[in-house]
Amino acid sequence: MAETQVWRVDPNAPDLEHTPQIQAAAEKLAQGEIVAFPTETVYGLGGNAKVQDSVRKIYEAKGRPSDNPLIVHVANLEQVREICTEIHPVAQKLIHAFWPGPLTLVLPSRGTVSNAVTAGLSTVAVRMPSHPVARALISASNLPIAAPSANRSGRPSPTRAEHVFNDLDGRIAGILDGGETGVGVESTVVDCTTTPITILRPGGITKEQLIEVVGLVSDDPGLVRSDQAPKAPGMKYKHYAPSATMYLVPAGESRIRELISSERAKGRRVGVLTTEEKQDSYPGVDVLLVCGRRSEPATVAHHLFDVLRHFDQKEVDVIFSETFDQKGIGKAVMNRLSKAAGGRILD
Repeated sequence: MAETQVWRVDPNAPDLEHTPQIQAAAEKLAQGEIVAFPTETVYGLGGNAKVQDSVRKIYEAKGRPSDNPLIVHVANLEQVREICTEIHPVAQKLIHAFWPGPLTLVLPSRGTVSNAVTAGLSTVAVRMPSHPVARALISASNLPIAAPSANRSGRPSPTRAEHVFNDLDGRIAGILDGGETGVGVESTVVDCTTTPITILRPGGITKEQLIEVVGLVSDDPGLVRSDQAPKAPGMKYKHYAPSATMYLVPAGESRIRELISSERAKGRRVGVLTTEEKQDSYPGVDVLLVCGRRSEPATVAHHLFDVLRHFDQKEVDVIFSETFDQKGIGKAVMNRLSKAAGGRILD
């Protein structure tokens, strides 16, 4: 494939759907090509959800396992009804409360999308993004768009167009550059085919918010089900990982300082992921990257993937990360950090 095109677009432009950049990207989708675009969570890599070859290009570009299903992005409820046999009453409540927004619902599939999207399951994951560029692209193409995060599989998800370009240049037709994304971690994925509903992946909508709307909400055990095919992205495989080996350190600053000294004595270049409140706690570390404010967990989520990618630029050998309270969006932050560290936790 030729060099990937980059279309810069103002998310606040009037009549965004009809701008030349959106039209060019929509035309590529109609031709069966794949393009990256911003959502309110991270950048997605989109293709026509109804065309098998288009969906396969997504898997090939990312190097993504074929049993890892994709999320279908829609612009309206009519498109949901085209791909789902039923919108359960609980799902209707969630749609009313959180759409458009960072919530993905797993619903019974009508079979109208490619089985490469559903990974052969009888369910399909669907969401309605709130980002104006994403919504304009879906409307302009008049297609349900299958779109995982626009990164090489296993790498930190992209929150800027440059992240996408670094991972996928030459692998995809184009990138709609709409600036930095907002939430910073992917959507929450909820299985609406269970009673009560089940969180398959924590994300931009918290468990506490879901409970306020529908009452009882369960968590998938460990959010990792190695004994069966995953029903949603992010459940089975290692994700979000920087190049260096990463460890989570719940014991805090004193333990991290010990680890810094030990690793540097071995000649290793050490990185630490911290927050504004604790950035003066690690003298002598080679690379210190600040990931938001502990007092405002949403800022940690917003900066997380950008910081993980920045460690690669600093060429560290090992990374030690602080851990976070798992209330609210902190649960999504810890889910991503745990997967980035491959489950490595130092007590």
